[in-house]
This record gives sequence, structure tokens and C-alpha cells, in this order.
Amino acid sequence: MFRKHPILAVSLALAAVWGPSAQAGELVVSAAASLTNAFKEVAQAYEKEHAGTKVVLNFGASDVLLQQIVKGAPADVFASADQKAMDKAVEEKAVKPDTRVDFAANQIVLIVPTDSKANITALKDLTRDDVKRIAYGNPASVPVGRYTQGALQAAGLWDAVQAKSVLAQNVRQSLDYVSRGEVDAGFVFATDAAVMPDKVKVAVRVPSQTPVTYPIAVTARDAAAKEAKSFVAYVLSPAGQEILSRYGFQKP
Repeated sequence: MFRKHPILAVSLALAAVWGPSAQAGELVVSAAASLTNAFKEVAQAYEKEHAGTKVVLNFGASDVLLQQIVKGAPADVFASADQKAMDKAVEEKAVKPDTRVDFAANQIVLIVPTDSKANITALKDLTRDDVKRIAYGNPASVPVGRYTQGALQAAGLWDAVQAKSVLAQNVRQSLDYVSRGEVDAGFVFATDAAVMPDKVKVAVRVPSQTPVTYPIAVTARDAAAKEAKSFVAYVLSPAGQEILSRYGFQKP
């Protein structure tokens, strides 16, 4: 089939890389992985109030989502887990700057498996010989990784922890590594730790050198600009904020 239709073959390949396709009546929202549970409920609530609109959610590391958008993937709204990814989006002209607004805040935490016997109670404990594998998002592409690096550098522990690193492609992968006991500890957002209370527990609440705030913006794609602005408004509304609050997000 691909020999007869090379353009189709390329399109299918690009679709696999870029993410979801968009159809009439669909609003595509690309959001940071840490927003997965909360935004699924936000989308359902939004659809109930806006008949005829289907919200298509695309979750991943913020930098990866941005690259999808820059390379042409259809997305109407971009919600990032840090300001740096959104700054890049503005620089790349991937979003409309005047629609950018902070909608939530979070906290970095160090988690361990619930059955851990390591007795990790402070960041300095990560330097012990019995602590061998530590998961966190890749700072080059994952906001939680950048926050983690900043906190560890401020504590003078970055080099020691980096030597034991197990890099995750997004914050939920870091959570999974810890929940399965594949690492001794891992850095995630507080809201991620709350997703698996039976499998992970918070060992340390980590002070961040940069406020953990989440910006959202309408993308430069005009196909559903009006609906995109409406969705952003809903996220900022009392109803949207109440949903985010129930999942542990704070006001920015």
C-alpha cells in the first residue's frame, strides 16, 4: 500500500510522531503529563457545558509537546508545567502571547515506595551508599527535571545525585519507576504522588528555587481559536479551579 501511496505513508509516520489529528468540532489540548488526571475531568466538565465540542487531550513532557506543535501537530491549547517551556513557545511563535496566563501551582517532592526501608528523610540521604538509583525527569526536556536540578544544585547535591540518575521522559514515568520499586527514590510533583498513595509515599517536600507555576495559552493555530479561548477561560473559572484544587493543584 505504501508503495502506491508514498504521501499517505509519510502522513501516517508523521502522525505517529506529532500526536493526535484534529477533526471538525474537536478542540486539541496539549498538556503537561502532571495534568493528566485533572485535565481529563476538566475536559469532561467542559464538554457538558459546550455541546458539540469534543476535547482531545494530548499529554507528555512540556518540551516534547511544544516541539510537536512547532513541527505542525494540530493543537489549539498548550498547558505547560513550567515557564521555560512556555517562554520557548512564545519565542517559536507557537502560541499567542496575549493569551498566556498562569492557572495553577505545584510543589516538588521526593517520593519512595511505600514499603521502602531506606529511611530517607532529607535530600542529603540520597548521597548514602545504599541509595543507588534515583529517578527524575530529564532536565533537557522535562520541567520537573529542571526544578529538581535547581533544588539539588542549591543544596550542593547535584553531582552526587546525578551520578545515580535514572532519567524519565516525563514526570509520570518517574512516578512509575518508584511505584514499581525499580528505583530507591524519585522526584515528582506533589499532585503526581497523590495519584498513587498506595504505592508511593512522600519522603521530602523539596523547596524549589523557582516557583512551580503552570502557564496556559492559545496556540497560533486559528482553526478553533474561539473555542480555545473558551477552554482557557473555563480552566480559570471557579469550576475549573475547583477541579484542579481537588487534584492537589494550588492557585498560582
